[in-house]
Parts: sequence; C-alpha cells; structure tokens
Amino acid sequence: MPLTPVVLENEYVRLEPMAFDHVAGLEQAAADGELWKLRVTYVPPPGAMRAYVGKALAMQATGVSLPFAVRDLRDGTIAGSTRYYDFNSEVPRVLIGYTWYGASRQRSHVNTACKLLLVDHAFHALGCAAVGWETDLLNTRSQRAIERLGAHRDGVLRQHKVRHDGTIRDSVEYSILAAEWPGLRSALAAKLRR
Repeated sequence: MPLTPVVLENEYVRLEPMAFDHVAGLEQAAADGELWKLRVTYVPPPGAMRAYVGKALAMQATGVSLPFAVRDLRDGTIAGSTRYYDFNSEVPRVLIGYTWYGASRQRSHVNTACKLLLVDHAFHALGCAAVGWETDLLNTRSQRAIERLGAHRDGVLRQHKVRHDGTIRDSVEYSILAAEWPGLRSALAAKLRR
C-alpha cells in the first residue's frame, strides 16, 4: 500500500500535503535563521524552494514518500517541512525526516506536535510495526530532539550518506516500535499540554 496524501491536524499544527502553493511560506520559514547555511541538514537557499518542492513531489509519486508543509496553528504561518520516506509496506516501517523548522519554531511546540501526529498516523492508519529516524552524527540538536520523543537510539551507520556539501556523513538511527508507542504517546501529549 503506497503512501497517499492526507491532512494531519491537532490543536497546535496542521500537516498539509506539500504543494507548489507552499513555496512562498516555506521560503519565509527557511529565511527565519537562514537555514540554508546549516551543514548538517539541507534547506534550500533563496530561489531554490520551488525545485525542492518539485523533487519532494516526484518522490511522492513513487509511493514511498509523503512530504508535508507544517502550518503552526497559533499564527497560521508555515513553520517548515517534514515527511514520511522510505516506506516499506512489507515490514511495514517508515522513516520520518527531511524535517526543518524556522529558527523561531525550534525547541517550541511545533516538533512535538508534528511527531505526535506523524507517529500516531504511522501506527494507527499505516499499520507500521516501527517508525524510524536517521540524522547526521554531527547534528546533535536533531539527536536531542528525537531522543526527547522517547525514540530508541539503534546505532550509527558509518559513511552512510552524502551531505549537500559533498562530504560523507555517518547517520545515527533511531526507532519507536508499535508496542512502545502508547506510553510514549501519553508522555508527549502531556508535554504539549504543559
């Protein structure tokens, strides 16, 4: 079963299937902190967001990826982007990644609210046995954010992927299993309410 576009929403954020209509909002989110200057994750520089969205939609057409624009419902603006990718219907398992938020949204309610929606949907609607994350070994901020969700650090894949600057990165792997989710979900929901 391929991934199909869906809107995911709670009282904090709305994950909208990415479309070319989101380009301007995504550009504004990327400009919040000049995120394209980051080495450890790729965020398109000015003028490249349309191509980024086009590539995301091409990946979506393969049925194994589903990109979202993240709308912060506190003010209605686009906060950034995230997606499901590498969906494996045999296991079933999916990765969550390509996640970035404007600097003013980092360490806010946005990431927790998004992950609550994405992980919940993966287990309950997609029937996943596991949800995973991969992040650059140098991206300690991302590692801490994933660990705050309660994900298990599975290990490091050495010399795993090419960064956008052409260097090769090691990737830290994380996962949450379906059986672990109910307890973690309660903890995340409580965190959001605080």
